Amino acid sequence: MPGSTPVREIMTTDVVTFRADDDVRSAMEQLVARDVDGAPVVDDAGRVIGVLTTGDLIVRESRLHFPTVISVLGASLELKSRNFDEDLDKALGAHVGDVMSEPAITCPIDATIEEAATTMHDHHVARLPVVDGDGALVGIVSRGDVLRGMLRRD
Repeated sequence: MPGSTPVREIMTTDVVTFRADDDVRSAMEQLVARDVDGAPVVDDAGRVIGVLTTGDLIVRESRLHFPTVISVLGASLELKSRNFDEDLDKALGAHVGDVMSEPAITCPIDATIEEAATTMHDHHVARLPVVDGDGALVGIVSRGDVLRGMLRRD
């Protein structure tokens, strides 16, 4: 039965990872280059300590204030921050640890596809780092991986 298939059979093992002290600009470049929307953040022992997603990078909790557009009598006016360029440079120079989501929602390597799908649904996440018994990263499973695994016929 596909739902009982272990995630280790469908996970990706070539995983983009970040460290908490990596800079945000470099992380953004790696996400774009690898065409992924998020990646685990690991410590020196390879244990997952957080997740960095494109949602974390798109001004979610930064102090960066993008230009505000207001409408007055049908005309749009852009109110520019006098320090926008400076604020943008400051935000891009921040560290991954400053903007990552934590704690990371993970999946044990012996979990089933059904368990992974339930965890994704319950926590509203699109991917789960797959970890061993020590919390060390061994792979990642995405919603697409789960769907492909459920369609697979053994």
